[in-house]
Parts: sequence; structure tokens; C-alpha cells
Amino acid sequence: MSANSISLQDTTMTGRKINKHSPLNRFLALIRELMGSPTSAFGVVVIGILLFTALVAPLIAPYDPIVVDLNNTLQAPSATHWFGTDELGRDILSRIIYGTRVSLTIITIVSVIVGPVGLLVGTTAGYFGGWYDTVMMRITDIFLSFPSLILSLAFVAALGAGLENAIIAIGLTTWPPIARLARAETLTFRNADYISASRMQGASALRIIVKSIVPMCLPSVLVRITLSMATVILTAAGLGFLGLGAQPPLPEWGAMMATGRRYMLDDWWLVAFPGGAILLVSLAFNLLGDGLRDALDPKQH
Repeated sequence: MSANSISLQDTTMTGRKINKHSPLNRFLALIRELMGSPTSAFGVVVIGILLFTALVAPLIAPYDPIVVDLNNTLQAPSATHWFGTDELGRDILSRIIYGTRVSLTIITIVSVIVGPVGLLVGTTAGYFGGWYDTVMMRITDIFLSFPSLILSLAFVAALGAGLENAIIAIGLTTWPPIARLARAETLTFRNADYISASRMQGASALRIIVKSIVPMCLPSVLVRITLSMATVILTAAGLGFLGLGAQPPLPEWGAMMATGRRYMLDDWWLVAFPGGAILLVSLAFNLLGDGLRDALDPKQH
């Protein structure tokens, strides 16, 4: 065999190895593992449907979610309105479909806020230790000492009612558990040999945290964020139910239940369908988080 053919074969094998361990293939392998369990598969399917519904909401919603039709108020579920209509004649199915966009907006923005903040606080506190660790963890303990909904209510009361302020309030109450987890993960390997070798080579603390510690914390943090999404949805629904979250006529599930509770004894569909959507999505995120924990935990393999 010639040198050129050997070189070509090595290049091909290297390319296959790189392709095998590409982010896309790792993601597909993770999805396959999640689909192997009925519970995590349920979470994947429901969240996939949620994402698809949010993307194509204008195409699949049978009616405009905010147009008032006083001739069809409080209509029971039927072939014309599958989930019935509310007190203003708006189609509840259409409002639930468009409500997926509100829920995903809350989830996405909260994740973008709490992920980096929790990682930054937890990894730096665990790495530097000393007085900095003490101060940051005491601040974290203060946040953790209050129930998330109560603390969110306090922040929204200070900032004012509205979806934007509700998202900020939920983000401010969701980062402490992630910070605690990231700190615990950092403490387990901050004195590892490869960290010590990086220090001896002159790597700065920032480089060590970003390049060596954060990647090690990401799997656990990702699982924690996924598990927190159920709490985020419930907190957002609670704020909406109390009139401090999304404001009418925005089709947010908690706000829909708040307006429908006055009629729920006779017109059950006003709260049953939005409540069912909240329950289903919260359960899906919990099951997906459990599946991710099993898939990403090296002790399970």
C-alpha cells in the first residue's frame, strides 16, 4: 500500500471520528437515549409539540385569539369551538395555541438569564472560596429562604404588573439553586490535577473557570434548568392568575384561568383546558429533566 493511500485512509478515518463526535451526532444520540425511556420520551414529544405549535400558531389556530365575539359568549365545547369560548366569545383553543408562544418566551428568557448568572456566581464562589464565597452564598441563602412565588410577587409588586416585569422577577428567583449546584460541582474538582497543571502553566483564573470548570458544570446545570422550567411555568401562571403577570388580552394560560374562575362552576371549560395545558407542559419538563439527568450522569453508564 502506497504512502498516499495510507495518508488518505488516515484522513478518512479521522474525518469519520470527528463526524462521529460532532455536536449534531451527540445531540441525536442524546435524543435516541431519551426516546428509549417511556417517561422521558413523553417529555420530549410534548415539548416538541409545544415548540411546533408555537412556530405555526397562526396557521393552526382556527380563530383570532383576541377578537371579541359577543354573540358566542360562554359556548360549550362543540364542533365549531372544540374547547368552547370564554366570556367575551373568544375561542379558547386558539388562545391556548397562542399561549404556547407566551410560555416559550418566558421559558427562553428566564433560561438565558438564570443559566449564565447561576454559573457565574457558583463557579467563581467555588473556585475562589474565602470571603467571596461566604458573601455570595449568604446572598444565595437569602433568596432560597423565600418560596419562589412569594419572592416573585414581591419583585413584581416593586416593579409593576406586566409580562416583562414578571419574567425579570422569575429570573431573579430561579438562579440561586443553579448557583448552589455550580458551586458544589466546582468544589469537587477545583483542586484536580488538570486544574493545578493549568495554574502552573500560567493560566489566569478567568481562563481556568471558562475553559475548564464551566464545561464540567454544564451537564448538571442543564438538567437543573430543565427541571426548573416546570416551576417557572407554574410561577408565571400564578402571577398571571393574580393579575401581576401577562395582562389581558394577551392569551396567557394563568391569566385565562383567572378570568374564567368567576364562571367555572357552570362553564368548566374556561379553567379546565388552560389548567390542563399548564399541568401537561409542567409534567413534560419534569420528565424530560429526569431523563436528561439519567442520560448525562456518568454514574448511570
